Amino acid sequence: MIELKDVYKTYTRKGISNEALKGIQLKVEKGDIFGVIGYSGAGKSTLIRLVNYLERPTKGQVFVEGHDLGAYSVKELRAAKKNIGMIFQHFNLLESKKVFDNVAIPLVLLKKNKNEIRERVLELLKFVGLGDKAGSYPSELSGGQKQRVGIARALASNPSILLCDEATSALDPQTTRSILQLLKQINAEYNITVMIITHEMSVIQEICNKVAVMEEGRIIEQGSVLEVFGHPKHPTTQNFVKTVIQNSITNSVLKSLKTEPGSQLYKLELVGQCASEPIIYQMIRSYDVKVNILFANMTEIQETTLGKMIIQLNGEATEVNNALSFLKNNGVGVEGVEKHVFNYSYS
Repeated sequence: MIELKDVYKTYTRKGISNEALKGIQLKVEKGDIFGVIGYSGAGKSTLIRLVNYLERPTKGQVFVEGHDLGAYSVKELRAAKKNIGMIFQHFNLLESKKVFDNVAIPLVLLKKNKNEIRERVLELLKFVGLGDKAGSYPSELSGGQKQRVGIARALASNPSILLCDEATSALDPQTTRSILQLLKQINAEYNITVMIITHEMSVIQEICNKVAVMEEGRIIEQGSVLEVFGHPKHPTTQNFVKTVIQNSITNSVLKSLKTEPGSQLYKLELVGQCASEPIIYQMIRSYDVKVNILFANMTEIQETTLGKMIIQLNGEATEVNNALSFLKNNGVGVEGVEKHVFNYSYS
């Protein structure tokens, strides 16, 4: 659906070159809600502007629907871009035009007849929950309503791809959730591939199924959201994950932790069904071990529960080993860790 092959983008100003993208390799499958996250200056917005060829790569290729955008003529590129909708952080609405006219802009440019335009615009306004706002001006709307107008406009030409450049950054948390749910609905009902640029890991957690993490113009980590959230490898990714998943023992607990002879700390990971089973209780009932739960956290990602725990086990070596085998046989990830490692993050 979308593929970037060895893409570089360099800007040159007053003789000074700035390499914004460096060897980007990225593939977005049809039907994905794909998130791209990174701090300011990571190259996220440059990347998304290459997908609809608002920017051309200095080197490399951008494929959409299997076609190299760089090989198109001006006329062919214009036709291809009609298949790509885009919504922006600051809405980009025409303040002098009513909501109806803002949504109609792509259809007017496509020279659709008035009846077709009216039918499509009213259908979209109803879909985004603004059926009663057709005659309003943008200044009369809230930020969330303005973004819904922007989404309706982006959908007007029936695109198969929807690009979102920091689409929720200017919104409060409650409005952000409603916009994200709308994007999720669009993906499901219209089978539109969605690509989201953001610096908020909560946005990725809420609706994305895949994610790429960017830093200094490079993709430093990518994969399914469950994989990246569960096992972040790069320090930058770990820092992002920490913003939505608490994953360390508090200092007060660490200071008061008493290490008995033979005791050991373990990190446990519970994914899916095993996260809802009383596995720790069954282990305690079945084996002669003392269990001290130092930390536990459950998070839902893509409708899958991801559980993280830190426990202290104490007992005879045979009993401890049997207890650990029991956990592993029941699908729990187990990793021993020394106390001095803390304050640590999951990896």
